[in-house]
Amino acid sequence: MTPEHIKCLIIGSGPAGYTAAIYAARAGMNPVLYQGAQPGGQLTITTEVDNFPGYPDGVQGPQMMQDLEAQARRFGTDIRYGMVTGVEFTEQPAHDRPHRVMVDDKIEITADAVLISTGASAKWLGLPSEMRLNGRGVSACAVCDGFFFRGQDVAIVGAGDTAAEEASYLANLCRKVYMLVRRDEMRASKFMQHRVKTAPNIEILFNTETLEVLGDDEVSGVLVKNSVTDEQRTLDVTGFFVAIGHKPNTDIFGNYLDRDENGYILTEKGSTRTNIPGVFACGDAQDNIYRQAVTAAGTGCMAALDAERYLVTLEVQNQELVL
Repeated sequence: MTPEHIKCLIIGSGPAGYTAAIYAARAGMNPVLYQGAQPGGQLTITTEVDNFPGYPDGVQGPQMMQDLEAQARRFGTDIRYGMVTGVEFTEQPAHDRPHRVMVDDKIEITADAVLISTGASAKWLGLPSEMRLNGRGVSACAVCDGFFFRGQDVAIVGAGDTAAEEASYLANLCRKVYMLVRRDEMRASKFMQHRVKTAPNIEILFNTETLEVLGDDEVSGVLVKNSVTDEQRTLDVTGFFVAIGHKPNTDIFGNYLDRDENGYILTEKGSTRTNIPGVFACGDAQDNIYRQAVTAAGTGCMAALDAERYLVTLEVQNQELVL
């Protein structure tokens, strides 16, 4: 069977993918977008979103993704269910050597330009209660959700720079922040350690393991245990933040694209271009610093503009080859 050929293929949805689709469609690139395993991305499991421009009263995460999807469809984006399961990128694309992509292990596609917006997944502790109360007091993003816990007591799990930074952010909003560190020391830089250790409303609990997140419909406390003394105690908190890292959903591209030590796709400074011509990366798949919906949307716009310029150049090159 002859593979379906697509001018502009977008892999993954979420703010980055849908924004890329909006710009690509408006530019006449006839984009096809495969939504992936989690259509809409991480925001589909988020409740209130208060920090995305254009929603003065806030918006539920799933509703926001529905709005972005509808906008992408309005301009003609072909949005499909399915997950990309294999890729074959070529370093010298031409009219007879497009990139190849396999969807659901059975549908073969060729594409002139590929935009990757597969996002990243937060790492969790693996507690059933943590999943049950996700979005109801449990969060993996202090910057996203800390606002809702102003003047309250919260707990955050983690020991690296990200955890220390998010604990400091929460300390500016919350009455008390418990920082739960599994070992007897932190992995954060000395500067960040000093920052949290000197904050008057941050209490660091070393050798502390989270046993259970308490609450029926929302977080009402956290049961923890000291791994040295085996002493258990309940922390009276209304928010529980997990800051033990994220994993970008980029493994499938590892044989072709340059990535950093954590798996984030490397892009040229000031662009979304990867080391393979015609392949662009946007959103959390390449952003290990900000990881916000609005920055993901911004890089989605960049990827579409970069792809548009690339396709124009490719078309000129192909015409020259024909001549």
